[in-house]
Amino acid sequence: MTNSNSMKMIPAVLLVAFSGAASASGFQLAEQNASGLGNAYAGQAAVAENASTIFFNPAGMTQLQAREVSGGLSAIGPSFEFDNNGSKVGTPASGGTTGGLMGTGDGGDAGGWGFVPNGYLSWALSKDLYVGIGVGAPFGLNTEYDKPWVGAAQSTMFDVKTYNVNPSIAYRVNDKVSLGFGVNWQRVEATYERQVAVTSATAAAAPLKLTLDDDAWGWNIGALFTLSPSTKVGVSYRSAMQYHTSGKIKVSGPLANFGSSDAEADIKLPDTFSLAVAQQLSDKWQMLGDVTWTGWSSIPKVDIYRASNTVINAGPSTRDGAIAQTLDTEFQDTWRVGLGATYKYNDAWKLKFGTAYDQTPVKGASTRLTSMPDNDRVWFSFGTQWTPSKTSTLDLGMTYVYVKDSKIDNDQTKYGRGHVTGDYSADIWIFGAQYSMAF
Repeated sequence: MTNSNSMKMIPAVLLVAFSGAASASGFQLAEQNASGLGNAYAGQAAVAENASTIFFNPAGMTQLQAREVSGGLSAIGPSFEFDNNGSKVGTPASGGTTGGLMGTGDGGDAGGWGFVPNGYLSWALSKDLYVGIGVGAPFGLNTEYDKPWVGAAQSTMFDVKTYNVNPSIAYRVNDKVSLGFGVNWQRVEATYERQVAVTSATAAAAPLKLTLDDDAWGWNIGALFTLSPSTKVGVSYRSAMQYHTSGKIKVSGPLANFGSSDAEADIKLPDTFSLAVAQQLSDKWQMLGDVTWTGWSSIPKVDIYRASNTVINAGPSTRDGAIAQTLDTEFQDTWRVGLGATYKYNDAWKLKFGTAYDQTPVKGASTRLTSMPDNDRVWFSFGTQWTPSKTSTLDLGMTYVYVKDSKIDNDQTKYGRGHVTGDYSADIWIFGAQYSMAF
């Protein structure tokens, strides 16, 4: 591959549509490469297999060949099925004119397939100094319910997409220590839909659609320590991203003129810290492990403001204007623990295995949202790596994620959005492919 052809891959990757259904806890996406999928992403801040180390630990670029490019795609298929257990429709908010929604139905499977691409380029400026750029989607979520759906007043569809561009630099201090730093430009786009009642005297409902977007800047830093020829330890940190989103609230039907307006909301996506180890046990076996902390408490709630004083099923009292709705997330910080192994079958083939335990940021049934029915999960992963030459590698991986059955008891009756109570059963399938080459 010529240098000019490799550079053309960057805008090509940028043009790919980034959409996904969250596979890590909350709406975080671990799938920033497919080469780590077979190991359940254990030890990614220490392993530095290809240029995707730019995301997990930029210091890992010093372990690569002079110029490397890597690109991949992950397909994520979650399933979220609701079993109703006494949910009640909404009633008018105190002093309001809007009413409750009549309806039944479990909403079918709220999950669906999403696709998350990634692309990376690493370049050695000298023996010890490397630069690179990565493109990925660190956060993403999509849930959509079939009609009829008893929880339609709380949500019928929720979609979050992010786009992240990550220029990075790495420096080899000596044979034992490498350092890395990156800057992140990130964009978020969110769409939220639900039903609002027209009047207290009718069962008619009007669709409400909220769209918000913004971009923000952040940073990441990492260090890689080679303790011995067989032991590497990586540490990495990614900063939080503060968004001041703006967009539109659009209400269709009889309330179109009454409820539509401009909208805005502040949200701070969480920071993460990871400690990882890669240990070569023999010429055949490598063990990988990591512990990752995510600061989900950065989202205690999300206040959605409208530009006018018009309020439909409003939340608490206003600050700078009318609050159209408050999402009472009450998220808590989480931990993820991963353990993986790689077996070298021969010079061309490796087999990968991994498992991980991933905590949910959701505190309990009363704060579990119909738009994000999340719970603790366990990963079971398998993958294979084919290296036909010293400059080319193909990774294939698959994962089954078991999501613990969860209860929901979210009561928003006083806001006219009903009381959703029942149980969710969920699981996730992930398939990924990654091609990496040096040139």
